[in-house]
Amino acid sequence: MLSRIADSMYWMARYLERAGETARLMEINLLYLVEAEEDMGEEDKWRPILQITSAEPLYIEQYGDNSITTPRVLQFISAGRTNASSIRACLRLFRENARVARDRISKEMWEAVNEIWMEFDERLKGTLTAERAGTLFVELRNQVARFNGLSASTMMRGEAYAFYQLGGCFERADMTSRILDVKYHIILPDLSMVGSALDYYQWAALLKSLSGFEAFRRSYHSGFMPADVAEFVVLNRDFPRSIVFSVEHIGSALETIGLEQKDATRAAFTRLSEMVSETSEQIFNNGLHEYLESLLGRLTAFHAALAEEFFQ
Repeated sequence: MLSRIADSMYWMARYLERAGETARLMEINLLYLVEAEEDMGEEDKWRPILQITSAEPLYIEQYGDNSITTPRVLQFISAGRTNASSIRACLRLFRENARVARDRISKEMWEAVNEIWMEFDERLKGTLTAERAGTLFVELRNQVARFNGLSASTMMRGEAYAFYQLGGCFERADMTSRILDVKYHIILPDLSMVGSALDYYQWAALLKSLSGFEAFRRSYHSGFMPADVAEFVVLNRDFPRSIVFSVEHIGSALETIGLEQKDATRAAFTRLSEMVSETSEQIFNNGLHEYLESLLGRLTAFHAALAEEFFQ
């Protein structure tokens, strides 16, 4: 397969996954703002989102460190001109990569690509109030889910599909790691609120931002124990947004693609796989934050090896 096509399929999936995950984060945070209205200030509610999306430095550069407000964050994350990771920027790049790989995706997928882009761009017109933004995020998330269904049901299996799956699973592992690291360490240090209504909303928001609230409740019956939440998000092989699930599906995609004479990619994936072979006891004994930092580093190294050996 041409490196240009492989690169486009990979990034097409990554940008769509990033847009959908960011929309989900924003949607849940807007709901959470209502539930925790009296317990937290605007900055406390929105700074974690800026950190997860790696947009905090750009936001501060544009607006200043003490100017985190709901209207500004909604605009900046949705379509900020200086924010290369805004939802609009991700969807534009999703469409551009789909155009490059047009002959490898189905007609239905291409039509959906244009529909997603045009409808999101149209809905951005006018003032983006919290109510309008909430609707925008829900509709985009639903469109992303439908597109993933289309890709699974209409796209030929082969290397192109494998690179698409690889990109989506990589982005999901990366985003899940960031969400867990940022939100877990915001929630855990404040022992005074354990068992409170705010404590419940915080853990529920973390799980809902990963579409894992109901699945977690079915798997654990002891409430929101921090160690249980982390174990579920990192090591549950049956949860599609867990880190181990994503890494194992990256491995499945690599089997289809083939790693003959791709020593750097093989070595980087082996190191990545070692991370999800650890037990929850090993992870917590060494520190969850340290574990997630190491995992993100190995994801970065895997991407670099993949890009060098397949996309250049």
